[in-house]
Amino acid sequence: MPDTQPQIPVTVLTGYLGSGKTTLLNRILSENHGRRYAVIVNEFGEIGIDNDLIVESDEEIYEMNNGCVCCTVRGDLIRVVEGLMRRPGRFDAILVETTGLADPAPVAQTFFMDEDVRSKTRLDAVVAMVDAKHLPLRLKDSREAEDQIAFADVVIINKTDLVTADELRSVEATIRAINPAARLHRAERAGVALTDVLDRGAFDLKRVLADDPHFLDHEEHDHDHDHHHDHDHGHHHHHDGEVSPIHDVTVQSVSLRGGEMDPKRFFPWIEKITQLEGPNILRLKGIIAFKDDPERYVVQGVHMIIEGDHQRAWKEGETHESRLVFIGRELDPERLKRTFEACQAA
Repeated sequence: MPDTQPQIPVTVLTGYLGSGKTTLLNRILSENHGRRYAVIVNEFGEIGIDNDLIVESDEEIYEMNNGCVCCTVRGDLIRVVEGLMRRPGRFDAILVETTGLADPAPVAQTFFMDEDVRSKTRLDAVVAMVDAKHLPLRLKDSREAEDQIAFADVVIINKTDLVTADELRSVEATIRAINPAARLHRAERAGVALTDVLDRGAFDLKRVLADDPHFLDHEEHDHDHDHHHDHDHGHHHHHDGEVSPIHDVTVQSVSLRGGEMDPKRFFPWIEKITQLEGPNILRLKGIIAFKDDPERYVVQGVHMIIEGDHQRAWKEGETHESRLVFIGRELDPERLKRTFEACQAA
């Protein structure tokens, strides 16, 4: 009998040590939320579940009384995911927690590269938890903390009760400087709605663009709807020039805009760029208009891995323009702009 099981959404949860990840995981594993999650702790060490259950063995899977599952992995993530998929109690979603010191890219790439895993799961979002009080210090002493923010689709600014309103605005400005495309949520004691974290579709650029057509226009994009407040609307965007970031960040974003592209030029160009600059490119996302193509083409990448697909037909009256955003280090904006524009159709 063919397996008709739908693809299970996978959330990669990252965040520096002390950002509040374990608090969030404990909520998922103990709250009565009516959904079944599998939580994979992808690191050495221990995780306390409600302070009375410690997972210490190499590959133990614990059933929680709310229907969730917790397991540790100290080896092959693919093998553990495949093991979970074989379990009869189907899960609503899988959450992979990365070690606090880790770059989330290799975990995300797992769900791109392994065909078997990819057929059964889909990468839903990379979520970074940030400690609002200690972020300035983290960014000074840790490149990984910056990478985690740069790589994220969703950023949860935790421990907002420990900082002043001005400090919080400064933290948000810094996060925007590192990653202008991420969706931000504020939280105290990891008290974020699970629907803001799990099954967001935030990694799926096609779904994001369907919800928010201006997603890539971040220079004119109002981000306050991401906060779910009823106040402060429109008062503190990074592009207003009122709030400056905490310090000079090493990650930059480069936004490119052009007309209709020639596919014979564009595909070799983006392949060359990702091969040459792959280690420096944390994420890339874009909508491409190809000449004589009635559909929008969506492209996204992680380091050297890139994928693209048609999203939908261009609407009547919609401007056929191409937009591409690179987030990375040591990028050459002028060169990217010049070579991107050279891919335009004659």
